[in-house]
Amino acid sequence: MKPFAALPAASLAGIRFVLFDIDDTITEDGLLLSESFDALWELRAAGLVAIPVTGRPAGWCDLIARQWPVSGVVGENGAFVFYNEHGKLERLYHPCAPEPQANAIRLQAMAARALRRFAGLRIAKDQPYRLFDIALDFAEEPPHLGLDVARAVKAFCEAEGAVAKVSSIHVNSWYGNYDKLSMAEYYLSSRHGYDPKNDESAVLYLGDSPNDEPMFGRFSHSCGVANVRQYADLMLQPPKYVTEKACGHGFAEACQRLLQARKK
Repeated sequence: MKPFAALPAASLAGIRFVLFDIDDTITEDGLLLSESFDALWELRAAGLVAIPVTGRPAGWCDLIARQWPVSGVVGENGAFVFYNEHGKLERLYHPCAPEPQANAIRLQAMAARALRRFAGLRIAKDQPYRLFDIALDFAEEPPHLGLDVARAVKAFCEAEGAVAKVSSIHVNSWYGNYDKLSMAEYYLSSRHGYDPKNDESAVLYLGDSPNDEPMFGRFSHSCGVANVRQYADLMLQPPKYVTEKACGHGFAEACQRLLQARKK
């Protein structure tokens, strides 16, 4: 991972889309930082398309799409996009997302087995607001179980035939052939004139953890905030660049450099 300062200003000047994770990328200790939110308003004023790409639930994404200065939000690790169209909330679901009710029964059964297997593991408190995945909390609230447990939970879910990704706080697991990347590109292509064959260099992606790996691997202008370093041994495709600062401070750092490059 190279320092973000090493990314040429000429490359940054060509960025049109800023995609980013939420937890521990624009937040710190669970709080949305003012400098992160201010940066979103500055990106909007500059005419950039800013889209959070998160593992957080549909309930959160409803509010984000309605109230944040963003062009939509990819939620539940790629199951859907919510976006505001002329004051109306629109929803775009991934073609591979399963039927929610039958899927929920299957996920709940798997989660029950995981809770019996791993002491201290619990279902995340945002689970009631989810449509397509199960979130297993290992670090959002105490007790913090550590990355070794998170790895083991991920392997358990995969052995059950599910997809599983480790974030900075949860192991998210789902049934369906989709991820953050496939949904993000599907949305950009359908709504924002993005061409996957020619426009990947127009995307800046910012994240912090292994569930961002599909995005890190795809985009040449992928960047981790400094706290991503703790997950280096969990990722086969780390970000190309890394900020000096951690969490939302690193996000603001990257956005300010991007905005400065566009002014030159």
